Amino acid sequence: QDSSDDIEDVSLFDADDDVSRRAKKSKIRHPVASFFHLFFRVSAIVVYLLCELLTNSFIACMVTIILLLSCDFWAVKNVTGRLMVGLRWWNQVDDDGRSHWVFEARKVSAQGGKTSSEAESRIFWLGLITCPMIWVIFAFSALFSFKVKWLAVVVMGVVLQGANLYGYVRCKVGSRKNLTSMATSYLGKQFLRQTMATEDQAAS
Repeated sequence: QDSSDDIEDVSLFDADDDVSRRAKKSKIRHPVASFFHLFFRVSAIVVYLLCELLTNSFIACMVTIILLLSCDFWAVKNVTGRLMVGLRWWNQVDDDGRSHWVFEARKVSAQGGKTSSEAESRIFWLGLITCPMIWVIFAFSALFSFKVKWLAVVVMGVVLQGANLYGYVRCKVGSRKNLTSMATSYLGKQFLRQTMATEDQAAS
């Protein structure tokens, strides 16, 4: 251990350490980022649900929703993901003109640098996963109710918010190869477990 451990303030009771550690994890370190992470996407959903009650202008509703979705896409991709969970993704073009997608996750320093709090992580992933699912429901609703004029708006919501969801899942889990290996490993374990259970039943 480092010599700095000898001069570190230590609580007399382990319970005090647990409480302080839990408080740090539950504290929202970036309240403004957390607010805007939900504000734009929730506002777009609310405007979509209430626009026919508020105004008869379809163009005004469509422009407002698309602006909110665009602001949400930019804020989540460039600001809130980096601050709230330490993840980011982007596209870059190399010298040969080829496009590459880059997915990064912040590494926790050995010195115990600042990590994302549990509260911010819950807010981030809850908003990131729930809102695209709502837009998918809107898409089926518009399709089956023959509201063709709203399909373009709903598809825009699915594409923009689905792109952020896909990008951050790739950042969190890893590359597509890792996803494939994880799925293969999981299926192999399930198959082995079922095989062992069948053999045990046959033996008994």
